[in-house]
Parts: sequence; structure tokens; C-alpha cells
Amino acid sequence: MGLTLTAATASAGCDAIVDLLDVGSGTAQMTICESDNTVLSTHNLNDPAFAAASSGVATANTISDATASATGTAAKCRWYDKDALLTFEGTVGTSGADINLNSVSISSGVTVSIEGGDGGGTVTLPLS
Repeated sequence: MGLTLTAATASAGCDAIVDLLDVGSGTAQMTICESDNTVLSTHNLNDPAFAAASSGVATANTISDATASATGTAAKCRWYDKDALLTFEGTVGTSGADINLNSVSISSGVTVSIEGGDGGGTVTLPLS
């Protein structure tokens, strides 16, 4: 049997995870990558990177637009703290992924935009 967390406990745990992005002296970033970790675009994150969690869900603050540096198929997102240390990673798709884009086909030189809210980066620590 697994643990069941209260909303307050799940939120505290979620905040502890996303607050790791705010550690360091540079700018926290999120990259959109192919499945082999080839970076397609690099996006700067706000400080703080995420708003306070509610019921175990933290939503990313505004994620900057970026110009794609390579052409490929987006498959994952990788989140780095201010010292450029990988903190966590997730999926990229057109729906139901951690980051949802209009298309996973990215061409070098195009602007890649990440929308806020449910399409633009949430971290969830489930209650059960």
C-alpha cells in the first residue's frame, strides 16, 4: 500500500523539487530536445521558475521564446538550475505531455514558444 499525502504535504514536496531550479548564480533554463538529447531550443526561465504549488501541482512561470538552434523532432524537455545542473526532465508532445507544443517538428531558425498553464510546464506530486 502506498502513502497518501495531504494537499499541503504534496505541495510542500512539489515546491521543494521545483525550487531547486532557482539555486545558483546564472539563469535557469529548459531545453527542448530530441530523444537522443540533441538540443533543439533553449529557453530561459523566470526567477522563480515555478509558482507555489497548490494541491501538489506547480505551474511554470513564463518561459521565454527561443530561436531553434537545430532541426529535429522534439521528444523531451530538460530543466537546468542556475548553475546549469540538470534537475529533472519530462516529455514533449502535442497533447498529454509535460510540455505541449503545436507541433513536435522543429526547424532551425524558427521561434519556439511555450505557453503557460496546462500546456507550458507543470510538476505534479500526486496525493496518492
